[in-house]
Amino acid sequence: MIPPAPPPAPPSRAWSWRSQAFRGVVYQIITLLLLVLAISYLLSNTFANMRLRGIQSGFDVLLQPAGFAIGESLFEFDSSQPYWVAYLVGLSNTLRVALAGIVLATLLGTLIGIGRLSRNMLVRGLCAVHVEVTRNVPLLLQLFMWYFAMTELLPTIEEPLKPLANVFLSKNGLQYPLPEWSAGHWGTVAGGLAGALAWRAWVRRSMWQFESTGQYHPARTHLMGLALMLAITALGWLVGGAPGELSIPEATEISVVGGGSVTPEYLTLLIGLTVYTSGYIAEVVRSGIQSVAYGQHEAAVALGLSRSAELRLVQLPQALRVIIPPLTSQYLNLIKNSSLAVAVGYPDLVSIGTTSLNQTGRAIECIAVVMLCYLTLSLLTSAAMNVYNRRVRIQDR
Repeated sequence: MIPPAPPPAPPSRAWSWRSQAFRGVVYQIITLLLLVLAISYLLSNTFANMRLRGIQSGFDVLLQPAGFAIGESLFEFDSSQPYWVAYLVGLSNTLRVALAGIVLATLLGTLIGIGRLSRNMLVRGLCAVHVEVTRNVPLLLQLFMWYFAMTELLPTIEEPLKPLANVFLSKNGLQYPLPEWSAGHWGTVAGGLAGALAWRAWVRRSMWQFESTGQYHPARTHLMGLALMLAITALGWLVGGAPGELSIPEATEISVVGGGSVTPEYLTLLIGLTVYTSGYIAEVVRSGIQSVAYGQHEAAVALGLSRSAELRLVQLPQALRVIIPPLTSQYLNLIKNSSLAVAVGYPDLVSIGTTSLNQTGRAIECIAVVMLCYLTLSLLTSAAMNVYNRRVRIQDR
């Protein structure tokens, strides 16, 4: 009998200069220390020169009264409020246009990307023209074009366009009916959240059934989940007292009063960002679909799937692993491109920062706050898309 070999000894970490891992750690620590020293020297030198010239510095400026009004905001702002509140208003305005732009650009870009693969020559040509024009004309020029259309080509407020009932579009912007908030709406919000959880639970149950029986009907599953969410939301609305008050805009001789409204500057920025980014997203979607092996198309045809079913069930799910990473970059570009709002007079984060800088002279502090906000938005967007990317990627066995 040959005795069994003894188990291998655990690898010992050699903390000596001959160890490549140890040298790597030392080099990283030295580099980090040098970087900290360089930044500290630059900051101390900058602040010393500012003191010699009598230039004030410090982030205490954020606590001082802003002294200026903001023409458009999601919540009330008064000039007597401090600068940090003004920055919050600018950040909310940036999020307001960026989130809506991401959703609209994704929908439009996906449709155009699929249209570029259409067998209809007219549809394919129109989609190609959209992509080439939007990607090769600078965004700033496109914003100027849309702003001209909003302020010059639309009718005056005395004779607005009425695309829908109680909806007015003119040089003053877009006015539309808006629900008046009341305590009963909390029931609707709670019902909507409960309905979304119920939809998710229904999808998970359908996937469990698919693993058990092999039968799965995605369209039926999501339609039933949507119906379940709407039913629970309606139940929450009824429990909250069925609030239904609407603020409806009314046209007077010189203006439109009541309801909700958005300014021409907001519409200009939203349409410009949506159209510009949709051209890039269309190419991302098109290339992602074309990256799927042609054998998948042949298999779908052999199974008798229609073109739409093949696209929805076979090609797009496999293309997502290629689409998501560059799509994340386009979302980040849209968020950062929203800083061009200052060119059309929309009070976004950069506009508020520029006004604060001109009034206080605290260039470093104002620019640092704007940089920190954009950095935070970009990191949060990347983190959310990375989580989604891990969920949709193909799992290797």
